[in-house]
Amino acid sequence: MRIVFLGAPGSGKGTQAQRLMAEHHIPQVSTGDLLRESVAAGSELGRRAKAAMAAGELVSDDIVLGIIRERLQQDDAAAGFVLDGFPRNLAQATALEGVLAGIGRPLDAAVLIDVDFEILMKRLTGRRTCSVTGKLLNIHFSPKSELDACLKAGGELVQRADDNEETIGNRLKVYRAQTEPLVEHYRAAGLLRTINGQGSVDEVYQRVRQVLKA
Repeated sequence: MRIVFLGAPGSGKGTQAQRLMAEHHIPQVSTGDLLRESVAAGSELGRRAKAAMAAGELVSDDIVLGIIRERLQQDDAAAGFVLDGFPRNLAQATALEGVLAGIGRPLDAAVLIDVDFEILMKRLTGRRTCSVTGKLLNIHFSPKSELDACLKAGGELVQRADDNEETIGNRLKVYRAQTEPLVEHYRAAGLLRTINGQGSVDEVYQRVRQVLKA
């Protein structure tokens, strides 16, 4: 099972990827984690990535793809993998296909978790952390009893600085601009599996399992 998850910020793709990984004992391959590990290990690609980051530059796709290639050739990825955070655009998707073909591990599916943008805005701008318990809550979706419990305990519902409507709106616009061509690419290749991302975590996961026949 070789999967790419697609979905806007707040769609829950990370949560679903982790559940799929746990059930099928396959690695969730996060490009962010891989970069940090490569830098810490001092590998050749890690040194190149560190130099780019130290210069305030984005790590180039060829470095990221090289790190992905190395990771997917490890034994624990033989039975499959879940790619998280890559590809983000059409150029990266095309380059990734070449890498996967070269190691004999092409994608089986690209799973798009589709959530209405109005719901995404509420999920992201409504996020709060209780200053006493550290519990993550949402002013739109959490039960009133949980919100009140934080306040009664003397806590405050704290919003992250970047969870404001303007910042979130910009993130979603960038996602839409980059990802819509990517979605069409995977649809044309016969790999796209689209599921409704609204509902409980369990409900969405059952839809993931259904489309993957997992």
